[in-house]
Amino acid sequence: MTTGKWPAARPRAMAWQRRRASAARFWRRYRTHRAGVLGLATLALFVLLALAAPLLVGSGVADVTDAPGSPLERPSGELPFGADRFGRNLLGLVIWGARVSLLVGLFAAVLSVAIGTVIGVTAGHFRGWYATVVMRITDWFLVMPTLVLAIALATVMSRSLLTVVVAIGVTTWPTTARLVRAQTLAVESRPYIERARALGGGHWHIMSRHVLPHVMPLVLAQTTLIISSAILAEATLAFLGLGDPTVVSWGGLLQDAREAGAVSAGHWWYLVPPGIAIALVALAFTLCGRAVESVLNPRLGVSR
Repeated sequence: MTTGKWPAARPRAMAWQRRRASAARFWRRYRTHRAGVLGLATLALFVLLALAAPLLVGSGVADVTDAPGSPLERPSGELPFGADRFGRNLLGLVIWGARVSLLVGLFAAVLSVAIGTVIGVTAGHFRGWYATVVMRITDWFLVMPTLVLAIALATVMSRSLLTVVVAIGVTTWPTTARLVRAQTLAVESRPYIERARALGGGHWHIMSRHVLPHVMPLVLAQTTLIISSAILAEATLAFLGLGDPTVVSWGGLLQDAREAGAVSAGHWWYLVPPGIAIALVALAFTLCGRAVESVLNPRLGVSR
């Protein structure tokens, strides 16, 4: 005698089995891309350093009252990266700054992709006057310099990490919106969408059940690519003094180095570590994004 749990349990188990099989196929294809695997390993290293920062360097690494070195001390055995203008350990500051830079880049990219996805899907589905108005606004954002808009927003808002996230997120969504709209138009031209409408499927049903699953691979690839741009944008805003002065980030370290005259004085150890960290993380996310693009859309022909 069957119980009432089986009809619901079997489809759920089959769905999880399909997801596990899909994830396994994705990983088998992804690991064939050497550059993508290298980028993923680099990201894993930085994430581990960021998570273990309180254990590795302690929460008081940014405290200027208990600095272990003298101001602008050169690299040595005790201070491998030297000291900043307050005598703080630069190695510890770079490790601690990974937490802020990675979090801001991730949240800003998620906000940007979320806005672009909603606008792209709705513009591709409803069309008509709504799509015309929305896409003209998108075109305006595309032709405007993203960094200038982000600086303007960060200037008029309070100086905080939330401000940086919002400033980056609301100025970098147009590219995602364009890509998602094009994919939505391609999906909605397929015959099964017409059948869904004929069977009584509403706008929400078609967008959530038929369109969104087909654009999610594109959204995933776009997210990994935007994170690198978001990290660079955060570093730029912090370098210009528009970030939160109370937190340690890689861009903030570069801004401190500029204020201390490290460029003209030749204090290279103040500039190189945070600069290399920013470049490595941005490159790693770009490599991962290209590999994800190649796996999800083999027609792109991205080199391995």
